This record gives sequence, structure tokens and C-alpha cells, in this order.
Amino acid sequence: MVRAGLTTERVVRAGAELADEAGFDRVTPSELARRLGVQVASLYSHVKNAHDLRTKVALLALDELADRAAAALAGRAGRDALVAFADVYRDYAREHPGRYAAAQLRLDPETAVASAGPRHAGLMRAILRGYDLTGPDETHAVRLLGSVFHGFVSLETQGGFDHSAPAAPESWVRILAVLDSLLRDWPRS
Repeated sequence: MVRAGLTTERVVRAGAELADEAGFDRVTPSELARRLGVQVASLYSHVKNAHDLRTKVALLALDELADRAAAALAGRAGRDALVAFADVYRDYAREHPGRYAAAQLRLDPETAVASAGPRHAGLMRAILRGYDLTGPDETHAVRLLGSVFHGFVSLETQGGFDHSAPAAPESWVRILAVLDSLLRDWPRS
């Protein structure tokens, strides 16, 4: 029997909030049941198990990120689009560290294809068309940008830049300027 007021959406959102507050690794049915004030069994009408719960939180995070990125990119091209896209990821990771971690969850191929992941890739590829990159060069550039964005954000959110000057925001601006320059002068294969 489903507990009144408990829906799959509410369970997943509560799981996302738990991830942000306590860390994605703490998102378990037992932790979530405590948070919601229900028995663990009450959750199983909405999620199959811990992996299903974590997957649903990851899918929520991917959707939120894709929606934010699409809104930020509207009407932008070139460097403006690159900076807007990068800032969405950085801001999301800082605002929602647990959800950002959830977005990194490795999904099975079927779930990945049905997720917002392809939207992320499409948005990034749209930015790269502004730099006239196609084919393998476009794929290499997608991987480069993803690596730089994720690497910087991960180091920053873990305090990796806290004890040195210049401040991380200054480095972020410089890195994005260098990426823009690199993409404009991309060596063709």
C-alpha cells in the first residue's frame, strides 16, 4: 500500500536534497526513509532498491542540468555560448554538490540513451558548430571541454584551490578564454 502523500517524484526529490546535504554516497532507502519519517518498505512502491533510487536521482540531476544549459544557451554563440554552458555546470555543482555527483553516475546503456545525457552532448555539439568543428574533431573537443569543466569543478568543490592565489574565479575566467582561443584555432586532423 502506498503511503498518502508519498509519490515517486517526492521520493526522488527528497533523495536529491539528501544528496546535496549529506553526499550522494549517503543516498540509501534507509537514510531516505528516516528523512521522510516512513518505514523503508514504504519507499519500495516508488523505487526498487538503492541502485534504482540513486539512478532516479542521477536522472533528475541530468534533467535539471540540461534544462539550465538550454536556457543559458538560448540566443548565444561562440565564446558567449561556451562561457554560459561552462558557468551552468560550475554553478550547478556549487549549488547542488550531491546532485552534481549523481549526474556522474554510470548508467546502463538503455537508461543512458533515454536520459538527458544526449541533450547535454547535443548542446555541447551545438556550441562547437560555432567554432566550425565537425566529425572526430568535434568529438575530441567535446571530450576536452567535459574533462576541463568536470576537473576544475571537482577540484574547486573539494577545496583544491583554497590555499593558493589567484582565486579560483580568476582562473576559471582565464581557462574559458584559453578554451575559446583553442577552439577558434583548433588543429585540423
